[in-house]
Amino acid sequence: MRRFPLLLMCALTLASASACSAQIFHKKKPVDKSTDTTNTVEPDKQLYDKALADIKKGKHEVGRLGMQTLINTYPDSEYLAKAKLAIADSYYKEGGTANIAQAINGYKDFIVFFPFLPEAAYAQMQVAMCNYNEMAKADRDNTHALASEEEFQTFLKKYPKDPLAPQAEQHLREVQEVLADGQFRIAYYYYVKGDRRAAAGRLIPLVRRYPLYSKSDTALWMLGDIFERSERKDIAGGYYAQIVKNYPLSAKAPDAKAKLKDFGMPIPQPDPKAVEWMTAEQNAPRPKESPMHKAFGMMRSGPDVHMAAQNGLPQLEADSSDQAGFDVLSGGKATTGLVGSGAGASTSGTSTTGTTGSVVGVVKPGEPAPAGATAEDANATTTGESTSANPSGTDSTATSSPTDPSAPTDASSSSSDSGKADSTQPASSSQTPSSSQKESSSKKKGLKKILPW
Repeated sequence: MRRFPLLLMCALTLASASACSAQIFHKKKPVDKSTDTTNTVEPDKQLYDKALADIKKGKHEVGRLGMQTLINTYPDSEYLAKAKLAIADSYYKEGGTANIAQAINGYKDFIVFFPFLPEAAYAQMQVAMCNYNEMAKADRDNTHALASEEEFQTFLKKYPKDPLAPQAEQHLREVQEVLADGQFRIAYYYYVKGDRRAAAGRLIPLVRRYPLYSKSDTALWMLGDIFERSERKDIAGGYYAQIVKNYPLSAKAPDAKAKLKDFGMPIPQPDPKAVEWMTAEQNAPRPKESPMHKAFGMMRSGPDVHMAAQNGLPQLEADSSDQAGFDVLSGGKATTGLVGSGAGASTSGTSTTGTTGSVVGVVKPGEPAPAGATAEDANATTTGESTSANPSGTDSTATSSPTDPSAPTDASSSSSDSGKADSTQPASSSQTPSSSQKESSSKKKGLKKILPW
């Protein structure tokens, strides 16, 4: 009886050992492929699932090859649209300049072939994000920034109620912050240098187009100072008034009020919506600008957008200015951003002067005058220079008095109505054919200038 528990334990040990050995040497039963349910799945679905799994594992080339096989073999498959979108996503995830270009083409093709699918909004967003991720710093090439701005604007116009719309709005604010900062840096360089014409030519379109820019109040202050030094306090007061009205919480608002008081101009009341917007901006969470952050900012390849606005509606209209021929280093082609540069360039009834001339303050028909300028200032012609390159050495310059805004710019013309002159008027006998032709062209275009320098 004493040995019975010991024998029982030995029996149990042997039984467990035999069970383990049976499991080790047990062979799996062969699966009958005729009854396997996986073979009943459509072949295009099998191709799509396998290619998608390869892409998720990082095998982008293998996955794209499988997706392309699906597209070529089953052109009527229900997975055709998903396969095209997956190929574009694969290029986007893989990264690199060449792959990003392929991704943009893939997303745009998807939008063209499947414009009514819900994924079309996602494809448009991805086109914008491709350019957004390739965007350089504000002081460098802005090609991707301009393309990103255009694509985000297209998205918000076509899909304003899409769940991705808030994200697109914020990205558009950041892109426009970078674009505006690039223009501001150039304008500030000319402002410090003392080239008021070139500085105003950059600042005027900046404050019109990007009111959410973090330094818009500084840009308005610079414009007010430029016109004040040019003895145009009426226009300078308009820019100071914009600071008080549209940026009431700005640090420059008290100084702007003092300027208006010195000019004897009325001080406008702050806009309640502007107060609400600036209050929300000041309370918005932002990363702190630590010395370490500034030090590493120089090493970062992308732009710093932490100062971009987080509230307010971004600019949704395309830029109407023609900046293709704008040379900021020439010092003689400063425009308001409403007209193109170069000899004979014309846009919607506005034009520039001769090959070496410059235009500042050109107002497009039907468009409001610059801030602080009255209707008379917008339609009148004030002092300006229009110098033509003349092979004979004759200098044809038209100059009017700074104190008379309505004075015509053409010295040889006997009559002028708000900057418009008759191009059929015969030229003066003292003029060469080249100079008379340039002056006739300037008269016919009807230049409207507001800057007196």
